[in-house]
Parts: sequence; structure tokens; C-alpha cells
Amino acid sequence: MCTLSLPKTVIEIIDKFRKNCLWRGCDINAKGYNLAAWEMVTVRKDKGGLGIKDLYLQNDALLLKHLHKFYNKADVPWVQLIWNTYYPPALMVDN
Repeated sequence: MCTLSLPKTVIEIIDKFRKNCLWRGCDINAKGYNLAAWEMVTVRKDKGGLGIKDLYLQNDALLLKHLHKFYNKADVPWVQLIWNTYYPPALMVDN
């Protein structure tokens, strides 16, 4: 999730397993209804939810974290590699 934007179907499959684990425990074939809407479950605890992370938002936040590191030229090996390989100082134009 840190480096790739997960497809919607992959997140839906992961959420399906998370829902089953939350509501049905170890028995995946157990019948019954959900005790709360999934949208309410992903609400923060201090707002009345269970605080389970929304994977769509989590994926976007992690990708933005990488962009922040890249554009701020963080002292991280992969950032330095990309900047030094594709944006060498000789190609940079000073304003």
C-alpha cells in the first residue's frame, strides 16, 4: 500500500475478509447479520465508531507520504537515487 495504488476490487476483497473476521470470528461460514454498518465501523473511536482504518484513505495517505518525501528531497536512499539519476545538478536550471 505504500508504493502502489491498490485497485478498488483488491480493497473490496480485503474489506470482505476484515468484515467476516470482525462479525463472524473464526467461522467464515457462520450465518447472521452484521451488527453495524461498515461505514460506521470505520469512523474514529472518539466519533463513536470502532476506529478500523478505511483502506481507500489509508492507501492514498501512504502514497502522499511518498510524494512528500520525494518533493522535499528527504534523506532516504530511494529518493536520492531518483533525484541523482533523473535530475542531476547539471540539468537543473537556477532561477
